[in-house]
Amino acid sequence: MRALTAAAIAVLCCDGYVHAQTPAASSAQAWPVKPIRVLVGAPAGGTSDILVRLVGAKLTEAWGQQVISDPRPGANGNIAVEALVRSAPDGYTLMLMDIGNLSISPSMYAKLPFDIIRDIAPVTTVTYSPYLLTTHPSVPVKSVAELIALARKNPGKLNVPVGLGSAIHLATLEMQQRVGAKWIYIPTKGGQASVVSVMTGDGDFLMMGVVQTWVHVKSRKLRLIAVSSEQREPAFPDVPTVAETPGLEGYSAGSWQGIIAPAKLSSELVMKLHNEVKRVIALPDVADRLTSLGSRPQAKTPQETGKWIASEKEKWAKLVKESGYKLE
Repeated sequence: MRALTAAAIAVLCCDGYVHAQTPAASSAQAWPVKPIRVLVGAPAGGTSDILVRLVGAKLTEAWGQQVISDPRPGANGNIAVEALVRSAPDGYTLMLMDIGNLSISPSMYAKLPFDIIRDIAPVTTVTYSPYLLTTHPSVPVKSVAELIALARKNPGKLNVPVGLGSAIHLATLEMQQRVGAKWIYIPTKGGQASVVSVMTGDGDFLMMGVVQTWVHVKSRKLRLIAVSSEQREPAFPDVPTVAETPGLEGYSAGSWQGIIAPAKLSSELVMKLHNEVKRVIALPDVADRLTSLGSRPQAKTPQETGKWIASEKEKWAKLVKESGYKLE
């Protein structure tokens, strides 16, 4: 009896509250004990895949377990998101994606096999990067105003390769609606395919993240005419913003790459993941690499990330309703 009493007292602290470890807390402390798979909703070589490999290498060093990129392209990332929400909420299956795409899907698709609020746990943002508005060098324009004028003069003739339903698709759709121009969208399987389409001349222009396009701008395979951020970018201060064009005042768009998990992942693991990613992207070599790729490291908290997704969902729902654009 004395032994049992001593054992009972041992789990009490001086304030009288029991601090017996919960299974969730124990699991969070032990994690990870095996490799971690990070789903990517686009083909290998895109922005999300690059970020998984860059950040994942540092996490692998810290945790002693491999962090593996697992591309699952298709349906604007929805195939990968469905695989995520069907996985066990144990921290061994995550997803890194442009979370702007996630916020658009409920408005763009008639039916989804998941709910982005109910079935997903926001973990953190990783980076923000503006889009670069680029054209094939043969397109006879050197500004957004000239591009709009060309589109108005030749309605339905300019081609824009995009992943239909993506944040980039909606960003160019917003431009189209605001200035009364009309261009045609060419469906692609991801950002890299869109870039290649314009470089080969099959597409006329595109908006795409800096990570995937800046190298081709430097090699003169693409002509840069504007950036989508609110202010001019320090990396290329002579390049105007889209918002400087008459009729597009206040325009702003960009890629928010972030990490999401299945909804029932424990709050302890969510915060552990957030804190580790925040630490990694602040490391000088990682931050320098991200900056050189045109991305700004930024780790929003899980709560901030969730609020951002909800507000973007509302914003894009309005635009999609006005455009009447829907995907099966």
